[in-house]
Amino acid sequence: MLVAASAVADSGTFTAANVPHVKLKGRIVIKNDSTSISAYRFFGNVAEALVKLRATQAPSLSHAFMTGTIDDAGALTPVFNDAAIAQGVDARLLAAVAHRESRFNPNAVSPVGACGVMQLMPATAKYLGVSNIFDARENVFAGAKYLRTLLDTFNGDLDLTLAAYNAGPGAVQRYGGVPPFRETKAYVTAVRGAYERAIR
Repeated sequence: MLVAASAVADSGTFTAANVPHVKLKGRIVIKNDSTSISAYRFFGNVAEALVKLRATQAPSLSHAFMTGTIDDAGALTPVFNDAAIAQGVDARLLAAVAHRESRFNPNAVSPVGACGVMQLMPATAKYLGVSNIFDARENVFAGAKYLRTLLDTFNGDLDLTLAAYNAGPGAVQRYGGVPPFRETKAYVTAVRGAYERAIR
């Protein structure tokens, strides 16, 4: 998660006044209804959650997949666990994505130019502040940050998050769900399956 906050409103009703004043570059979108108000900053098709206020104590769906560590990723085990804690993403989900993407290979390069353990596209890596895309720790931390952003963007929906990681958030928005691409469907099924097995 890039930034997220939750609070309880006394009256249960929210207005734009409940969102802290923020001066940031990029397009800001504020959504609110009778139970919550959210503010997002957009960079192209990627949304960064700035603040989320809710009228109840119930946990937000966007805070799903926040717990759990791993102990079976070899030398990268502490990297996955540290990145998971830093970004609020379950390390088991992070490892499932990394295994599907690169088999934990920090030097992997895909035919379309995605690089490193988390197979970040150079433009995505630049947006995430990566200076060395082949540095395993930097790559994994950026991948965790991106996963958290996608979880926030798609309200914690794991299938949509994974589809966006594979095909891009624009494709998910364009199709209103998991895009009808064979590769993306297989990716979502494989990563979800690996994650579900890990949490049993």
